[in-house]
Amino acid sequence: MGDQITETRMRRPVITARAAATFEPVGRSVAQARAFVRDTLQGWGYGDIVDDAVVLTSELVTNAVVHAGTAADVLCLREDSGVRISVADRYPEREIPLQNTGRVLVHPDREGGRGLLLCGALAARWGVEYSPDRKYVWFRLDLPERPAGTRSAGPALPVDALPVADHRVRVAVIQIDRGGCVSAWNDDARGLFGYDADQVVGKPLTDIAAWPHTPGTGTGIAEALRLSRWEGSYGVRGADGRVLPVYASHLRVRDADGEASTVCLLVRDHERAVLQSPTRTPAPDAASQTSRADGRPSDPFEVFIGSPAPDDLDGLLQRTVERARDMLDGDAAYLLLATDDETELEVRASTGLPSARQRFARVPVETGSGRYGSARMPSVHEDLTAVPGAVPLLNGTGMRSVVTVPLKVEGRLTGSLGVAAESAGRYTNEEALRLQFAADRIALAVERARLTELEKLRRGSLSFLVEASDLLAGTLDRDQTLALMAQMTVPTLATWCAVYTVADQASEPELSYVLHEDEDRIDGLKTLLRKVAPPEPVPTPGARVWTAPTDAAHDAALRTSLRSLGLGDSARPSTGPGASLATASAVGGETVVLPLVARNRVIGMLTLGKPTEEHFRQEILELAEDLSRRAALALDNARLYSERTAISQSLQRSLLPPELPDVPGVEVEVIYRAAGEGNEVGGDFYDLFPIRDGAYGFAIGDVCGTGPEAAAVTGLARHALRLLAREGFGGPAVLERLNAAILDEGARSRFLTLLYGELWPQEDGSALLKVVCAGHPLPLRLRQDGTVEPAAEPQPLLGVMDDLELYEQTVTLDPGDVLLCVTDGVTERREGTRMLGDDGLTDVLTTCTGLTAGAVAARVLRAVERFAAEPASDDMAILAMRVPGIPPAQP
Repeated sequence: MGDQITETRMRRPVITARAAATFEPVGRSVAQARAFVRDTLQGWGYGDIVDDAVVLTSELVTNAVVHAGTAADVLCLREDSGVRISVADRYPEREIPLQNTGRVLVHPDREGGRGLLLCGALAARWGVEYSPDRKYVWFRLDLPERPAGTRSAGPALPVDALPVADHRVRVAVIQIDRGGCVSAWNDDARGLFGYDADQVVGKPLTDIAAWPHTPGTGTGIAEALRLSRWEGSYGVRGADGRVLPVYASHLRVRDADGEASTVCLLVRDHERAVLQSPTRTPAPDAASQTSRADGRPSDPFEVFIGSPAPDDLDGLLQRTVERARDMLDGDAAYLLLATDDETELEVRASTGLPSARQRFARVPVETGSGRYGSARMPSVHEDLTAVPGAVPLLNGTGMRSVVTVPLKVEGRLTGSLGVAAESAGRYTNEEALRLQFAADRIALAVERARLTELEKLRRGSLSFLVEASDLLAGTLDRDQTLALMAQMTVPTLATWCAVYTVADQASEPELSYVLHEDEDRIDGLKTLLRKVAPPEPVPTPGARVWTAPTDAAHDAALRTSLRSLGLGDSARPSTGPGASLATASAVGGETVVLPLVARNRVIGMLTLGKPTEEHFRQEILELAEDLSRRAALALDNARLYSERTAISQSLQRSLLPPELPDVPGVEVEVIYRAAGEGNEVGGDFYDLFPIRDGAYGFAIGDVCGTGPEAAAVTGLARHALRLLAREGFGGPAVLERLNAAILDEGARSRFLTLLYGELWPQEDGSALLKVVCAGHPLPLRLRQDGTVEPAAEPQPLLGVMDDLELYEQTVTLDPGDVLLCVTDGVTERREGTRMLGDDGLTDVLTTCTGLTAGAVAARVLRAVERFAAEPASDDMAILAMRVPGIPPAQP
């Protein structure tokens, strides 16, 4: 019994690291939780499971902070063989999910809803635990096995069976320090890539590495450099701007001081046999190594097929084409995978061909009539020069004869395998049968690996689109939306991106934003695209190929090269071929255009590009199409918001006087502040206007509510005041007629608080005022001795009662006195439960003795702004009038 307990304890996971964070019950916490989990797992070197962890955390935190309305505690535990993540909320009363009850839980937000369904689909284990004050939902993700490497030996082979390499095999040895920067660079690295050691030492490897990053698949460069051993393919951008495909073997080491670094060995991709570790296979018996049961020699390709690596699609495909080429003694081989609808084939591996340039290129399944024009049937072409274009992939490669066979699973076309030779007549039906036999053996393994890769890609795509949607929904600024669109696609989906916008159906597309993964290429790319006619704004969904940038870049590079050699137009100054060649290399691959369609209108185009002769894979184009739909709606929402804001601001300006008149003997200052971001027209207004010689009218008011209805009453009030006052009506009569006009608006009417007065400057330096305060905050009078008192009495507001009996009050401002009029946005300024109020405003005004009208208004505004940390939620208007009897003091 004791041994069993000891064994159980030994099997418990060992926690080697932990990270925890708490997120408030607000919507933005979901994105913060995703970022926390992503950063934590990336820091632990667990990039393989990041996307699944982010998707599950997003669902569980959403349930906590949005649906349950509580804070969420996220705990990440690193264990010896995986990661356990728990999300706790403060709502333990929710019902416990019952298992195997047969009851369908249809609501996505309940305990057995979408979050737990995802846990069941993606996690290795998961569960729900309860405590008196919390509910914990946890899940565990296991790490995929990472073999650290294998020692092996191969049999002696004839010389013609050995892998092909250049006369001089260069092995670049690069050492990377723990910060990801190059610390050592040997002569072969200089020969391969064209950089001297002093040009790269101390710089990040990411500056020259063209890492093949696809959401949900593969390992990022930062993760690869942290692994104890890593092996695979990527690209290195040479000094000439071109990307050289390489095969690399990375080994993590530490020196005597304990400092960690990574040693990278790199060769040209077609020389990968120099570094590539063969897959471990069961050791066959001696008889099977030399002959089959019927006495014939064993086919080396069939031996390889016996135990392929099922989880490494790229490695499996590459080994397949190499063995196929060797088996049929060919000069080149290639393997293509079919798209889901079986209408096109996509190049996924090749040898003896420019593989880096042809990768993900697409060719139709049916290229002509008859069996030899279809990839669904085996075919042998004895001489391609007799039928030009019969195999589009081999155009211009010098290959003369080719044999191709289909890969089929359960009668469905999944791919095509071909072997080609530079001489004619090399292949017959016998070679086609041998290749078909091998293809039948490998087809199922290839399909399984392809489906595994596709599942990883879909999971990564889901995580990518969740974060993209969250970012796009978080802004209504047009320029920021354009920048986000580009930054989300580069470098995740493409090497460079350009966004065109279309103002209306009669306008030409305008280049609005350009981004390249190499910042030094942005200006050249922008200049190039401005010289090229923009793509047509076609609403047809899906990506379409656009060749104009590539053609223009190549033409410009050619002209620049000719001028530099003295063969071009000598009248044009030569800037040297470097920049043009670099730009041509940057945009020389496939370029696609996706329409940005929102509300049945093309509002722009999203253009994605690859470097020299690279192509997009179909899954990436589908992901880009999903992103373009979300981005188009976000961009159109930003456009509508900008238009609405511009209209509101224009309307707001029209409701305020264009300028204030000069009043002899009286200082006047007005400060107006609209709350919010300008998306609503405010109800506060002010006015100061001449009535007749020596008399001026002034008003400050506040219409209930905001928006068009409030704006209508505001406009009615301001213009009616001017008209009635200039007709000779006194203050009470003006407001009574305005009240009747507001009530005549019926359901569109709004009640209005209004302070209206008439001002007469006097010869003795004083000023006579007659004021009516209809439901408005009372005007305050500041005397020279610092005392503050109301300058009017409160009366009923406008727009409520039919019969109003208003009266006016006379106030005389002596020299040095100040009259302060404000709207309720000033007096109702709040900080928690505190409010500035009339008493607070009086205290502020008491400190303004001797200040000018402008200084008084500015001090009141500062007091209001400093009263609370949060921005003001209501409009405010401040009108200060002062009779200057003595020289004013400075504020």
